[in-house]
Amino acid sequence: MIDVLFIGLSLGSILLLVALGLAITYGAMGVINMAHGEIVMAGAYVAVLSGIWLKTSFYVALPLAFLAAAALGWIIERLVVSRLYGRLLDTLLATWGVSMLIQQAIRLEFGLTFLGIHIDGLGTGLQNVAVPAELQGAVDIAGVELNAYRGFIVLVTVVLTALTWFIMYRTSLGMKVRAIIRNPKMAAACGIDVRKVNALTFAYGSGLAGVAGVMMSGFKGVSPDLGSSMVVDGFMVVVTGGLGSLVGTIMASGLLGETNALVAVATNDILARAVVFAAVILVIVLKPEGLFSFKRR
Repeated sequence: MIDVLFIGLSLGSILLLVALGLAITYGAMGVINMAHGEIVMAGAYVAVLSGIWLKTSFYVALPLAFLAAAALGWIIERLVVSRLYGRLLDTLLATWGVSMLIQQAIRLEFGLTFLGIHIDGLGTGLQNVAVPAELQGAVDIAGVELNAYRGFIVLVTVVLTALTWFIMYRTSLGMKVRAIIRNPKMAAACGIDVRKVNALTFAYGSGLAGVAGVMMSGFKGVSPDLGSSMVVDGFMVVVTGGLGSLVGTIMASGLLGETNALVAVATNDILARAVVFAAVILVIVLKPEGLFSFKRR
């Protein structure tokens, strides 16, 4: 049972990395970013390419993926999202189109195949990322053997969550983000550069998604479709936890991850997925503002 709960914790950790960026951007900007899953996939491909081109280790791929995904997110925000604020449906359709473009770019080997250029070691099929030898075994904790790689996922998530909390609640940038989440017009009236803060927030959330992609590449084949389901999972966490609530996002990711693991062990993965969706629907019906949303007057 401890092993099953630990699997659920690692699943929840990846969900949290994906959902943190969505929770911040959706809360601050009111943008439904359908390209978030493709940014996760882009982070996974950074891990693949850094191993092929730079011969770097898995650990080096983590900051590289964060920077590359943050840069991609910043470009998407500047070129597309920043022109569509206040138009929820338009941002949904536009970012969905961006996600299709990113997927096809990967399928065309970053747009180089049609020029007759081939990237050595990179094809359009499944790619694998080598996990360091020290993370491939099990770690004995109080007589219980736990997967070392899943423990590493949990550790990285704890560090990044703590960093996010520090930025949100102990820096001036975080104070501005929280002000925008509560009331963007009032924040702008108080002198906050909403567009600049939104761009930085979008880039940071995308960087977290890139790290989630690297984490997933360690136990799942990397393909252009890797992030398709991740954006759905991320929004499920955000909806369950509550709009703009960091604590809610953390709690909801753990709740959904553990539910998925426990039901999967008792039955199968398909039924576990159905139970998670049913739980989210129940939350939407009974408490549409989320389990840990802000109190409103």
